[in-house]
Amino acid sequence: MQTWQTTRYQIDLSRPQVMGIVNITPDSFSDGGRHATTRAALDHCEQLLKEGADMLDLGGESSRPGAAPLPVEEEQARVLPVLKVAFSLGVPVSIDTYKPETMRAALDLGVDIINDIYALRWPGAVEAVAAHPSCGVCLMHMQGEPLSMQHKPIYGDVIAEVSMFLADRVVAVRGAGVSSERIVIDPGIGFGKTVEHNLALLARQPELLALGYPLLVGWSRKSSLGAVTGRPVGERLVASAAAALAAAQHGARVLRVHDVASTVDALKVGHAAGLLHNPGA
Repeated sequence: MQTWQTTRYQIDLSRPQVMGIVNITPDSFSDGGRHATTRAALDHCEQLLKEGADMLDLGGESSRPGAAPLPVEEEQARVLPVLKVAFSLGVPVSIDTYKPETMRAALDLGVDIINDIYALRWPGAVEAVAAHPSCGVCLMHMQGEPLSMQHKPIYGDVIAEVSMFLADRVVAVRGAGVSSERIVIDPGIGFGKTVEHNLALLARQPELLALGYPLLVGWSRKSSLGAVTGRPVGERLVASAAAALAAAQHGARVLRVHDVASTVDALKVGHAAGLLHNPGA
């Protein structure tokens, strides 16, 4: 059985886990700051759990294309009050951050997972995670940085380059003393990639599994789905659920989504039809 070791939970990955997104930001590309206050964010956490989320991912800084960096003090002021209450909800809680100072503050509070779009490349980030005995970590691939990542991204072979990057980051993190069962990898759909790159990553996703680590993917409401369907961000629920099911069919173990209920329903259909398998069985 494949599992993900985190601070408070050993997460069973024998079925795909749904990670509900909680953007505590005024400028998210997908939900326009609707959950920017502590109370609104906590209400959203509770709603996502009612819809069937297995875990929550809280973020205080937008990583949409073109987003500027946020001062660490402002990020912490947004996310830490929500974290303190979210721990009582009975599910694993992740924080979406690349800043070592915020990682340490969240880990001191008891956060289960560090989800880092920079794959712990900022100075001090690896050390912050390695100093903790059991927290989970997600290492994501990104070409460039949010402010400029969608300005003509170029690859020779996107699968090979993403795989090499993730393999190198795993080596670095393992070398710092983080055990393999704590690590999940993310190809970074939409982070420095064209529509064609993203679709290739989905079609050839099984090649990423050859790295030997569980895969987390985030297709939810992404612009590539808009390019395929012609729909604006608020009308991509069906496309997002379809992409999540396709990713799960190709072996993804954690699906990071905004629309939990529709994703849960799509997975139920996939399970009932025998379309989903357990790569760790």
